[in-house]
Amino acid sequence: MNSEDFPQPQPRVTLYTLGCRLNQAETAVLKDGFHQSGFLPVEFGQETDVFVINTCTVTEGAEVDCRRIVRQVLRHSPHAFVAVTGCYAQTGLEVLRRMADIDLIVGNQFKMRLPEIIPPFSQLKKQPVPLVHHGRIDPENFSIEGVGAYTTTRANVKIQDGCQFMCSFCLIPFARGRERSRFLDDAVREAEELVERGHRELVLTGVNIGQYRDGVADLLVLIQRFEAIKGLERIRISSIEPTTVPESLLDYMSSSTKLCRYLHVPLQSGDDRILEAMNRRYSVREYQEAMESALKRIPDLCFGTDVLVGFPGEGSREFANTEAVVRDLPFAYLHVFSYSPRPGTASTKLPHAVSPIMTKERSRALREISEHKRMAFHQRFLGQRVSVLFEAAESEGYWPGLTDNYIRVAVRSPYPLRNTIQPVVVTGMMSGTTLGLLEPSSEFSPPAKDLFSVSSLVCVS
Repeated sequence: MNSEDFPQPQPRVTLYTLGCRLNQAETAVLKDGFHQSGFLPVEFGQETDVFVINTCTVTEGAEVDCRRIVRQVLRHSPHAFVAVTGCYAQTGLEVLRRMADIDLIVGNQFKMRLPEIIPPFSQLKKQPVPLVHHGRIDPENFSIEGVGAYTTTRANVKIQDGCQFMCSFCLIPFARGRERSRFLDDAVREAEELVERGHRELVLTGVNIGQYRDGVADLLVLIQRFEAIKGLERIRISSIEPTTVPESLLDYMSSSTKLCRYLHVPLQSGDDRILEAMNRRYSVREYQEAMESALKRIPDLCFGTDVLVGFPGEGSREFANTEAVVRDLPFAYLHVFSYSPRPGTASTKLPHAVSPIMTKERSRALREISEHKRMAFHQRFLGQRVSVLFEAAESEGYWPGLTDNYIRVAVRSPYPLRNTIQPVVVTGMMSGTTLGLLEPSSEFSPPAKDLFSVSSLVCVS
């Protein structure tokens, strides 16, 4: 009997993502590509034949995170073929070459070709030194084969890559290259396929999505093309730079029935001197005016931001300015990050480093402000009807979901809610929990009442 008479085992692949939403979008497409190539995707923690880690390089913990995750995998899959890709594979090539147990290093230029770069299953074996696919990143616009594989009701669509703003603390221009955009028709093609798979909300992601350009098409044109997709209910913009939000986009968001009332616009610092040292392209006043313009145009807009704490030269006065700005401006929440010196960036040459202890204390103070602002934003909707896209069932029958303006809601209901959009009346809040009434829709046959009572909550974490 020949060996061909025996069925060949299906190779298993595990994909793990560190870092941003853009990495998540790319990993989802890679997962689909591996599946199309005959691999069986398995969850992290299960035995696997191939392990792919899509890395981040934003913080100095990239190497530590990479080592830790690889060690975890090899405990249960000691013979797994380990491939490292992403931003750290692009910027930390020589460090990764010296790390034990890595078999393949793939820079960002070749990342999306991973399913074809991985050796055939019959040739998979641990390497004495890692194989390397690395090189200059193509600056031209691009297309992406395949479609993202997601288990969530929301799906990410990568529309842009690269950045040339050259903020002094950021390695992304070195990790991802110059600004470039996805061909419009190709982005629409993936969006249509995601909607066919049942996704009702799509999140537009990239490094600097406000710079999207494909010929004469800008971000607003892309959004309008997405809006025409039958079955797509929501379009959400991910993080966008403050100098790249045109008034035309704000006007469109104010009247659109599909574009979510949500903007995440990084501030980074509330002190003009620090913003200049960061090489940011706006003053505090200019940011404030842009924010006020957006909030004036768009009722109930959720406006979030990033703040970077501990940047060199951030003394007590500079931090006090930041603290005052974020306290006074009507943010719905803050994402607070600690400054991390990255070799190769201009900020590493700046004097007056801030101690880790001081950075930690300042971060804690801003996170407290963020929590108060999040609660205040949610409390504005007491007594109001909000529309929630529900995601999946949780323990004890609670169904989590999001409003279009980014309030996370969990509702206890006897009816299946996953991937449905339902009206919820917010009726109270207690210890971070909002009690409410879930209105019945035509999809259900609830008791004959105008409203029926269920336990619901808004998660403010």
